[in-house]
Amino acid sequence: MRWLKGIFGELIGLFIEDGSFAVAIVVWLGLVWFVLPRVSLPPVLQGPVLFAGLLAILLESVLRAARRR
Repeated sequence: MRWLKGIFGELIGLFIEDGSFAVAIVVWLGLVWFVLPRVSLPPVLQGPVLFAGLLAILLESVLRAARRR
C-alpha cells in the first residue's frame, strides 16, 4: 500500500510542486470570484485586478524559491 501512496505523491508532484503556491492561487481565484461582482469596479478593470493578484503570487513564490537556494 505504501507503493501506491508513493505513486500518487509522484503523480501529484508532476502538477503541483509548491503546495502553498497552488493554495494561494485557488484562494485568490475564489476571492476574486466572490468579491469582484459585489464591488463597483468597472468590468474593464476586473481582468487587470485578477492578473495583478496572480502576478504577485507568482513573484512571491519565485522569491521564496530563490531564497531557499
